[in-house]
Amino acid sequence: MKNPPLLPFVVMCAGMFMALLDIQIVASSLQDIGGGLSAAQDEISWVQTAYLIAEIVMIPLSGWLTRVFSTRWLFTLSAAGFTVSSLLCAVAWNIQSMIVFRALQGLLGASMIPTVFTSSFYFFQGKRRVYSAAVIGTIASVAPTLGPVIGGWITDTLNWHWLFYVNVAPGILITILVPLLVRIDEPDLSLLRGADYPGIALMAVGLGMLEYVLEEGTRWNWFDDTTIRVCAWIAGGALIAFAIRSLTYRNPVVDLRALGNRNFALGCFLSFVTGIGMFTTIYLTPLFLGYVRGYSAWQTGLAIFSTGVASLVGVPVYIVLARRYDGRWLMMFGLASFGLAMWTYSAITSQWSGSELMVPQVLRGFPQVFAVAPSVLLGLGSLPAERLKYASGLFNMMRNLGGAVGIAASAAIINDRTNIHFDMIAQHLTPASGPAQRLLAGVAARYGTLPGAQGAGMDAALRQLWHMAYREASTLAFADAFRAIMLAFVVATLLVPLMRKVAQQPAASAPAAH
Repeated sequence: MKNPPLLPFVVMCAGMFMALLDIQIVASSLQDIGGGLSAAQDEISWVQTAYLIAEIVMIPLSGWLTRVFSTRWLFTLSAAGFTVSSLLCAVAWNIQSMIVFRALQGLLGASMIPTVFTSSFYFFQGKRRVYSAAVIGTIASVAPTLGPVIGGWITDTLNWHWLFYVNVAPGILITILVPLLVRIDEPDLSLLRGADYPGIALMAVGLGMLEYVLEEGTRWNWFDDTTIRVCAWIAGGALIAFAIRSLTYRNPVVDLRALGNRNFALGCFLSFVTGIGMFTTIYLTPLFLGYVRGYSAWQTGLAIFSTGVASLVGVPVYIVLARRYDGRWLMMFGLASFGLAMWTYSAITSQWSGSELMVPQVLRGFPQVFAVAPSVLLGLGSLPAERLKYASGLFNMMRNLGGAVGIAASAAIINDRTNIHFDMIAQHLTPASGPAQRLLAGVAARYGTLPGAQGAGMDAALRQLWHMAYREASTLAFADAFRAIMLAFVVATLLVPLMRKVAQQPAASAPAAH
């Protein structure tokens, strides 16, 4: 069988890049968006939360929707919807309209991500699948990493509206090109008649509530808050009911039975851990630079840019090695290197800037393709063609869910451990502490020389001492969060040998060729 042309795949990859980029493009500009829309502080985070909730609900449905509408038309509709909703986000008139439009953006654009994963098995067959796995692995890891960088530059150079305007031109181009170029499968609208609509509703409620709990739990002190507690119970009940329904219904929208395949089950777990690593470090590093170091959005973007560069450098190295060595060992290298990067992050101090972050970020960025690409080949590549579409959404959802769980867990660690470290530091700041007393005396003396500041010097010195102690406590808490991520990668690395080697399939078994 002649290899299919690659231009359609390139166009689809551009759409996937846009959808992944927009997960984090607002991360470094939330304060600017909130200020422009006169939003309260507790409303700003919903600009990101709304997108994530909608996306994580839609991704698992993408396999079923592909069979209903075909790859060609689902991707076209997804690109068109993403483009229109991006334009609506740019012209949002208040925070409520922005939240609604961001939810639409995540809902309509989500299908572009898993569709590219399954389509790669059609465009690249046999040994050429090494290249496809490298490409989509790179996009999956680099796009979220570049999000804060590009977003910070756009906001500082133009304004926050352009975070969304930049999607319009490429979105229109993709919407036009996909129906002209992509010919993979045919729609089957008859599937709409026998669809598992109760299962879809249970999944949407369960995943939506779970994402809400994970995103908002730390801010509302977790289960001390009634809303969080109720949403957690609803999420748990809905997801259990969905799992039972999917395992017993004849035509489920998500193929949970695929988890009976050892490679796929392990691949989903490793995708979950990779999501923890990628999205949580993207969350933690700008947070540290912004709150501890006082960096602007653009300064933060420059400081973490080395991660994206290292990721791109790793791609050709992976391709060369993947043609010679077992993907399982390459994956072990990628996961172990990521864990090593988290260990180097744990040495962080309050004085770290872009130069000190260089080595940890290179250690994190370079092996990302080694961690992501083999999981695609070993996990999805182990499934028969007829199950691939239904399982791809689950596989991709696990990465996003890992990011949500990782961010929630790290936020809880930082919140709790900051208080613990602060108490430990405060225990040493006593009148018997010589350095503390010298600091207080020096600051009090400087303030005492200012006009009208007599008697206020000691108060100012105590405030400065408090801020220094809190800064150091926060830094130690960030180190604890990085160590927790490291432990997850240690477990993941040890599980890789349990995966079976996947034989290269011949061209005739391209999954979407039917």
